[in-house]
Amino acid sequence: MTRDQFDDIIRQLYRRLYIIAFRILRIKEEAEDAVQEIFIKLWKMRDTLDSFNSIDALATTMTKNFCIDRLRKKRPDVMDEMTNIGSTDNIFLSPHDQLENKESDDIIQSIVEKLPLHFRTVVTLRDLKGFSYEEIAVKTGLNINTLRVNLSRARSIIREEYNKYHNEKRGIRQASRKVL
Repeated sequence: MTRDQFDDIIRQLYRRLYIIAFRILRIKEEAEDAVQEIFIKLWKMRDTLDSFNSIDALATTMTKNFCIDRLRKKRPDVMDEMTNIGSTDNIFLSPHDQLENKESDDIIQSIVEKLPLHFRTVVTLRDLKGFSYEEIAVKTGLNINTLRVNLSRARSIIREEYNKYHNEKRGIRQASRKVL
C-alpha cells in the first residue's frame, strides 16, 4: 500500500473513528490521540491490510477496543458506567430514544440474569465488560473455542427471548388497537 492510498483511507475514516472514540472516551484530546494511535497501528500493518475484507470494520473494531482498554487502564470507575449495553451511544439520542434504549437494556439485562451461569458469565465478560477471549479464558479456565460456542449459544438465547418479548408487546399493542 502506498502512502497516497493510506492517506485516502485516513481521509475516509478519520471522522467516523473520532466519533466512536469520543463517544467512549468523552474527552476531545483523548479521542484524537486514540484515532492517531489506530492510524499508526494501521500504517504498521499496511502490507497486510489488503487481506482484510473491510478496512473500515477493522479500524472501527480497533478503535473501540483501544478506547475501552484506555478506559480500563486510566479510569476504571468509568467502566462501571459503561456496563449498560449501548450506554455510550445514549448521549446523542433524543429523550424518547434514550427511554426506549433503557427499556431494551433492562429487558436484555433481565434475560441475561436468567441464563445458565456458564452462559451468563461469558456474555457478561465479553459483551458487557469488553474482555477479550484470551482474558475470559484465563478468568474462567475454559478454552477459547468453548468460549466462542457458549457465547454464540447465549447470544442466540438472548436474541430469541428479546424477540419473543417484542412480538408479545406488538401483539398487545395490535390487540388494543383492534378493541379501540
